[in-house]
Amino acid sequence: MSIETPISGMVKRYLTQVKEMYGDNLFFEDTGISFAIQSSFNTSLTEFEKAINKCQKCPLGETRNKFVFGVGDPSAKLVFIGEAPGRDEDRLGEPFVGRAGKLLDKILSAINMTREEVYICNILKCRPPDNRTPQCEEIETCLPYLETQLKIINPKLIVALGATAAHTLLSIKTSLGSLRSKIWKWRDIDLIVTYHPAALLRNPNFKRPAWEDFQWIQSIISRN
Repeated sequence: MSIETPISGMVKRYLTQVKEMYGDNLFFEDTGISFAIQSSFNTSLTEFEKAINKCQKCPLGETRNKFVFGVGDPSAKLVFIGEAPGRDEDRLGEPFVGRAGKLLDKILSAINMTREEVYICNILKCRPPDNRTPQCEEIETCLPYLETQLKIINPKLIVALGATAAHTLLSIKTSLGSLRSKIWKWRDIDLIVTYHPAALLRNPNFKRPAWEDFQWIQSIISRN
């Protein structure tokens, strides 16, 4: 026979009532950061997006047009992470749909992949005004969302597109060139760094090394 304290009994009854109303996945707020307590450990990306897409935790929530969560295969082996949504992404609510996104699609096609087979997202879910570089406070606030996405997807390989994504995920502030051509780790997941497609549009000299990176990406994924 178990003895239940008044407090534990109240908590149990409360959680039972909430579960009956909202299902197995309960989302709480703590010190301004959202996180999920999963009673069945099966939270999907769709459920997680619904829980956070009204976020107003930083000023970008007031200036955005659309929350840009991510797109692609929710169980993808390969995840691409950029910096932040741009004008087209903010308008459509989907990452990498502007000129840089079209270039990324072409590169994926060249290695026999499509955006439906991978997962694409950004460090930030909202567009910074005038496409400026994300501020430290914005990254700090938004990063837990990305971390939860990656835990749900559990990919074999993460590709950081550009310096902001690389520096955020690796906590290393050094040149992008020195981060390339190496396999790093984010938690227990392999991570490599390459140029953001927007950088290729600005500087065609980056196209050859970026192509070498994507050929390497293809070989890594083909082995997994």
